[in-house]
Order: sequence, then structure tokens, then C-alpha cells
Amino acid sequence: MAEPSAPLPVEPGALEFERIVYHKDAAAGVATVMIDRPAVLNAFDFQTLRELGRAFEDASWDDAVAVIVVTGAGERAFCTGADLDEQAEMGAVSGQYWRWMGAFIEMHDRLRNIGKPTIARINGACVGGGNELQMACDLSVMVDDAYIRHVGPEHGSVPAGGATQWLPLLVGDRRAREIVMLCEPIRAAQALEWGLVSRVVPRADLDDAVAMMAASLRAKLPEALRYTKTQLNWWRDMVWAQTVTHAREWLALHSTSDETHEAVTAFHGKRAPRYEELRHLAGAPRTCFDCGATGLPASHAFCGACGAALPDAFEAIP
Repeated sequence: MAEPSAPLPVEPGALEFERIVYHKDAAAGVATVMIDRPAVLNAFDFQTLRELGRAFEDASWDDAVAVIVVTGAGERAFCTGADLDEQAEMGAVSGQYWRWMGAFIEMHDRLRNIGKPTIARINGACVGGGNELQMACDLSVMVDDAYIRHVGPEHGSVPAGGATQWLPLLVGDRRAREIVMLCEPIRAAQALEWGLVSRVVPRADLDDAVAMMAASLRAKLPEALRYTKTQLNWWRDMVWAQTVTHAREWLALHSTSDETHEAVTAFHGKRAPRYEELRHLAGAPRTCFDCGATGLPASHAFCGACGAALPDAFEAIP
């Protein structure tokens, strides 16, 4: 029998991470990719997305890795999506968010096309992009005291990085609309009933349940399992390819809007966004009171036509 192939060489220094912990258990054939930002509930910033993508690439190429486990550090959160502290600094021009979304897409593509079974170890709150991350995995094990939630419509965004594409496939159209439009927590038992996760276990049993699932997956023919995964991904891949590029462009432009600025400011101020005021703003372009120029970007402090200072968007509401 031929000897198993050695792992592909890795460029020196290429796997030095700051935002994630990447560990390979040779005996179990399992690679664990853990977001290591418990202070911000394992939210991902641009660097985290890039590091996740590099770890997924390495796990894909290493023939000694049979299964990949994705999780978060600590016990409070699996992942809570985008880091809103970073998002608050990205609304000046659309290109900032466009680059961030590019890293998000690349990370997801590497995970979905990793060629090996993946397990989401959901050890706590799973919010926004965190739910998109767990849905991108093949299977999931969730602790019974955790919850899943989407909050984009409350925080100035749209869950168009996987949730609007994949949730209807997993839980059906009506339940998907309930999750992303009402922004209410979906507790573990409900997530299991709806088919949003594979299994729910007590916290004390989480690691054993993940290990047993990984062992079962390892005891399958790798080539057959890889193609099974490719076939199962067909619907996800199709809807993702048809929508995510448009989502990237729209979200990038929307990141400069009054809605996003107000929502992020409200989040940091621990208050509700001014919803009614935003409804008045929705149909009215920004106007310079000095020269009359209209349609001015919400993020601009000065008029691009005459240079005059622009009033705060909310001051212009009748």
C-alpha cells in the first residue's frame, strides 16, 4: 500500500496568526479553526477574515486533515459577525467596505470549497455573520443555552452575505423572513426543530459530541465524501454566485448612508436608532443650503460644489 502523501509545504511565516488559533490533531485527523477574540464576542474584522481564509486553505491542502472544526474562543460566543468598532471607521467611502466584503466572500469560498467535511462547534451566541459562518459548514453542534440571531436591519446592514441566500434552503421561506426581519433570538431547541443546526447538546457534552461526529466523518472514503459535499453544495453555490457580487456592491454603497451611520452610532451609544427620523430622510436627497446642490453623499461634511459646511442630516428634517 502506498504511503499517505505528505502535507503540502507552507511558506515560512504564512501561518502566524493573531486573531485565530489554528490547531491540527494528527491522531484524530482534525483541524480546529477558532476565532480568538472573546473580548468582542469573536466578531471578525478584516484581519480575522483574512486569517480564516488562510487557515481554511491550509486545511484543504493537508492530506492528513480529514475534518475541519470551526468554533469561537470562550463560552459566551461562537461568532457575532462583523466587528462594529471597525465598521464605524469604514463609512467614509464605499471602497472601504467593498474591500472588507471581498475578504468575507473569499473566506466563505475557501470554507465551502474546502473539499472535506466541516463542523461548526457552536459554543455560544451565534449572530449575523456568525450564523452565516455556521451555515457554511456541513454540520453543526450547538450548546443548549446558546441562540442564533440576525440583527442587520437594526444595525444598518442586510444579511446578504449568506443568510438571505441560504436560510430559505435550510428552514423555508417564511421562517427565514422571520429570522432576518424580526431580528429575534432563535433558541437552541427551536434552531434544532427548524433544521438550522444538526444537534443540540448540554455544554458539558459539546466537545465529546463534536469529537464523535468528526470520528464518524473520518471513517468515510475521502474522495466519495468530497464529491458528495460538492453535490450537496449545488443549491448554495448557485444562489451565492447569483447574488453575492450584487450584495457586495450594494452593501459597500450603503455603508456610507445616513442609515448605517445612525445605526452604528446608536449601537455604540447603547440606544435605539432614530427610526422615524430615518424614514423622513429616506426619500430626500442631501441639499446644500448655500448653493442648492442636491443629491450630496450623506457622509460628506462639506458641499462638493461650493465647499460650504453641510448641516447634520437629521437637522434638515422638517
